[in-house]
Amino acid sequence: MSRTTRTPRRTALLAALGLITATGATATVLTTTAGAAAAGCKVEYQITNQWNTGFGANVVVTNTGDPVASWTLEWSYGGDQKVTQGWNATITQSGAAVTAKSLSYNGTLATGGSTSFGFNGSYSGTNAVPASFRLNGVTCNGTTEPTTPPTTPPTTPPTTPPPSGGKADNPYAGAKVYVNPEWSVKAAAEPGGSKVANQPTGVWLDRTAAIAGVNGGMGLRDHLDAALAQKGSGELVVQLVIYNLPGRDCAALASNGELGPTEIDRYKSQYIDPIAAILADSKYAGLRIVTTVEIDSLPNLVTNVSGRPTATPNCDVMKSNGNYIKGVGYALNKLGSIANVYNYVDAGHHGWLGWDDNFGPSAELFKTAATAEGSTLADVHGFIVNTANYSALKEDHFTIDDSVNGVSVRQSKWVDWNRYTDELSYAQAMRTKLVSLGFDQNLGMLIDTSRNGWGGTARPTAPGARTTVDTYVNGGRYDRRIHLGNWCNQSGAGLGERPQAAPAAGIDAYVWIKPPGESDGASKEIPNNEGKGFDRMCDPTYTGNARNGNSMSGALPDAPLSGQWFSAQFQELLKNAHPAL
Repeated sequence: MSRTTRTPRRTALLAALGLITATGATATVLTTTAGAAAAGCKVEYQITNQWNTGFGANVVVTNTGDPVASWTLEWSYGGDQKVTQGWNATITQSGAAVTAKSLSYNGTLATGGSTSFGFNGSYSGTNAVPASFRLNGVTCNGTTEPTTPPTTPPTTPPTTPPPSGGKADNPYAGAKVYVNPEWSVKAAAEPGGSKVANQPTGVWLDRTAAIAGVNGGMGLRDHLDAALAQKGSGELVVQLVIYNLPGRDCAALASNGELGPTEIDRYKSQYIDPIAAILADSKYAGLRIVTTVEIDSLPNLVTNVSGRPTATPNCDVMKSNGNYIKGVGYALNKLGSIANVYNYVDAGHHGWLGWDDNFGPSAELFKTAATAEGSTLADVHGFIVNTANYSALKEDHFTIDDSVNGVSVRQSKWVDWNRYTDELSYAQAMRTKLVSLGFDQNLGMLIDTSRNGWGGTARPTAPGARTTVDTYVNGGRYDRRIHLGNWCNQSGAGLGERPQAAPAAGIDAYVWIKPPGESDGASKEIPNNEGKGFDRMCDPTYTGNARNGNSMSGALPDAPLSGQWFSAQFQELLKNAHPAL
């Protein structure tokens, strides 16, 4: 996605075109007009790199006719080329025909205005550039000027940030993502696990000892060194979870941490500072390091404090001492000052913050934290939603605007007056709200899709019966939890969309930040030295509390401590994956 305030577009485009001129095939299609309409276009299709079975391409679209509010570019391949991944446009393909549609932020093109998008593709045999293009139905006729593309990916691909040191608009675009060897080995050892063992997942730094490595496991430097080996000559993203605030997750005992509520100085000097020192090592300057910053904490200061039915004394303590705000601000400031680090702040999920009295106040609180301890809004590259949660990506069988017999979907027991039905709509709305508060106008969002697939035999294939609003919603919803407030080792959950870059407007990537197969919390009390308590929400016999409407927890039995491998959960996720494996 485009971030014009971070990467000057002219600089980035000239850098890319300079490289393409030297190494790539280029197709330039000039303007034509159709009838009396003042329509026309110029399209530059550039093969930026090519190897034995794949290629990368960049497409520059220039409108030479009347201004347009959105655009659709169409072309057909002469061979068996297939688009496999794209960014800055919604790209679909049917046979040889390809359609690229503008996104919300790049659809407006004035006369003479240009925009660009890119994609990776596969091919066999020859990889000729398309002979013609159509922009909004108008054919652009011209000649192509192919040159011989390189047979191996270039040492410096066009997705490299410009020499000025500006960050990539979307760090995931055109990049591989680090596969954690420790998780991959565990996944591959499971029956059927080899189908997903090569997927990228987050590296959780959930205690100070994790920086050096716990019980002989990989530490932060080990992971970064392994990432360099995986990187090769292209771009690679490493995903780190910064997760060790004082009094961490004040409303859920299973994910409490090692630091007490007042230990902000230890957080700064013994946790954040050592991480920042490692990430700033010039050895790792070629990596794109994505940090997801402190999940499960800031929203508690809105939803679980005095005056709310879900109030928790621990959350009142953290609100009054300000150490969540100080900790997040300090982390953003220290990490954001490193040129190749991209900070994404946790923004909860729609089943937590989607109500009116939670949504706006949470966004305001995020801004407060992002401007604390020397941090500025520029230190925030984006936000992440649904981290380690189960909320469906997109509910297709009902919308928030539907009604049954005059009763709004919002009045159903499941939706319960929430403004959102799924994570995609929530993420896009939260992004809009944050931009209105002063964050970057092209702020990027991440959605954790590691466990929100809800596939398998229980997945509805049509809307529910319109007998009542509840039969309509419950019969059609993908999310099969007993209640939206249930969050621990959920029965029936499945792997969600596989990690991918720029999948929807305003979304930098779908990611698997929570490694599938790692427990959310123990089903019963287990003594440990990690500061992790026993939360009844992880007990399958628990009948609930105000946060889940006094419903059963829906948790799987026999779960280990949070973060430890839970084979039964992994098998459940494989079985119920959607898209299916």
